Amino acid sequence: MAEQKEIQIPKVKLGTQGLEVSKLGFGCMGLTFAKYPGVEEDGISIIKHAFSKGITFFDTSDIYGTDHANEILVGKALKQLPREKVQLASKFGVYARSCCEASLKRLGVDYIDLYYYHRIDQTVPIEETMAELKKLVEEGKIKYIGLSEASPDTIRRAHAVHPITAIQMEWSLWTRDIEEEIIPLCRKRGIGIVPYSPLGRGFFAGKAVVESLDPNVLAATHPRLTGENLEKNRNIYHAIERLATKHYCSPAQLALSWVLHQGDDVVPIPGTTKIKNLDTNIGSLSLNLNEDDLKEISDAVPLDQVAGDKSFESTSHVQWKFANTPPKTLN
Repeated sequence: MAEQKEIQIPKVKLGTQGLEVSKLGFGCMGLTFAKYPGVEEDGISIIKHAFSKGITFFDTSDIYGTDHANEILVGKALKQLPREKVQLASKFGVYARSCCEASLKRLGVDYIDLYYYHRIDQTVPIEETMAELKKLVEEGKIKYIGLSEASPDTIRRAHAVHPITAIQMEWSLWTRDIEEEIIPLCRKRGIGIVPYSPLGRGFFAGKAVVESLDPNVLAATHPRLTGENLEKNRNIYHAIERLATKHYCSPAQLALSWVLHQGDDVVPIPGTTKIKNLDTNIGSLSLNLNEDDLKEISDAVPLDQVAGDKSFESTSHVQWKFANTPPKTLN
């Protein structure tokens, strides 16, 4: 396994609007997905550990966890960290102003560094939402604007109202559909890229392949990690496992390093509930992969051989359910 000892996590510019973050971020969603004793204390501990190792970019949302539990947890962790050294990202479903004000209260902060529109509501023109977000920037309640799961047309229209700092999309060795149009579009307009699920819902860390998935985690119902699809996808994992041996690292480190090597404007946000896995992720920063290495790794995951859809309907349904909930319940 690649050593993570004394690794200095570099800072990079995310987009061209001035936001600087750690090259590796931390996705907080999983810290409140499964309920078990001590989850809040454990979540706070892992956030503090990540910060002590040099991760300063933390991602949450107002829909992660029951009754906004994720933002509440992150807010408690922030009280134990120097706010000026943390870059905080959160997301909302719709009703930008009321959601923002509620998030500020739950997080216990005066501003959110990067505020994403989580899932685009097709019934509301993006220009209207962006106009409200622009006002929030002018008022100092948010510093930068992001979009999550946005189409190329939405990105263009939104960026015309106010500069978009970052786009958050799923991107990993086996989910690469954004490479054809969205990545070039973002780079042309100076928009940073924040890949979520860079380890393929944990697949490239060995979840479901060499371990038994906890039934309480979201990945346990993912189409690529269940039934016949999982059996077919095992070959992909073992191919990466062989390459990882060649590079003296774990499969997770190789897969994450591949994402990290996609550009200085790429800041993945893997999440975990275990400090040992966090340290493994940090270790991926020590790998130096050249163009031939990157091609060999890409070729080991033929996209036409990946079994199962990249997403599952239940997740999208939940996102949209919250996105279209009236403000009084979001607050």
